[in-house]
Amino acid sequence: MSMKPIGLAAAVWLALGAAPQDPLVRARQLYNEHQYEAAAVAAREASRVPELADVAAVVLARAHLECYRASGEAADLLAARQALAAADSRRLAPRDRHDLLVGYGELLYFDGHYGAAAEMFGAALSSAGQAAPADRDLVLDWWAAALDREAQLTTGADRERLYRRVIDRMEPAAEADPPSAAALYWLAAAAAGAGDAGRAWHAAVSGWIRAPLAAGPRATLRADLERLVQQAIIPLRARLPTAGGDARQAAAAMQRDWEAVKEIGIRR
Repeated sequence: MSMKPIGLAAAVWLALGAAPQDPLVRARQLYNEHQYEAAAVAAREASRVPELADVAAVVLARAHLECYRASGEAADLLAARQALAAADSRRLAPRDRHDLLVGYGELLYFDGHYGAAAEMFGAALSSAGQAAPADRDLVLDWWAAALDREAQLTTGADRERLYRRVIDRMEPAAEADPPSAAALYWLAAAAAGAGDAGRAWHAAVSGWIRAPLAAGPRATLRADLERLVQQAIIPLRARLPTAGGDARQAAAAMQRDWEAVKEIGIRR
């Protein structure tokens, strides 16, 4: 799935009597509104208040990570690394420690340490009890994406083992009511990555039909499944001996089947 920003903890300082212009509240609000440069400015202001400095460092790091995603500027990645190092986890509330783990996961991902990033996102998933359901689904998406990138750097049994980890984690989430949007996608994608064309096809068909029921960010789920089916699953299935020997004819038949599936999807 397309990587999406994960929200920060709600601005609970207002509930504790903070002024409306509290810089940390403003930084979180700006971040959650996707105004990342402005969020970084507000977070730097908040970091000058000793009792806010550690949480502000987490917000600052996350803002710079999103700026890096948009611009690719190395300075943003360096600023994020410095801000994460400045945050004392012992002084963070559980929800802020969760945000810290997500920040470290994203930093490792952008540094190319995909396996380590997956471990960090896995830890964040275990600490996500106070996170919003949509944010938990986004962390799950990042976790799977990190393992997918790691798997692409390997071959044979190691590659299959990594995709099996994704499948094992996604199956319960995909079978839940409501199903996870990330799980519906990654169950199909991981099966394709492992070379299991049949499972990938069946999971994609089920995911398409159930997409309107999914929990978590689902706006792009069907578009992501469409791209996966066209670019990976149909070509993979068409190459199988059971496809009948003519890959082009097999792909055309599968394309017709896929178009028919899209007509029976559950509607909103």
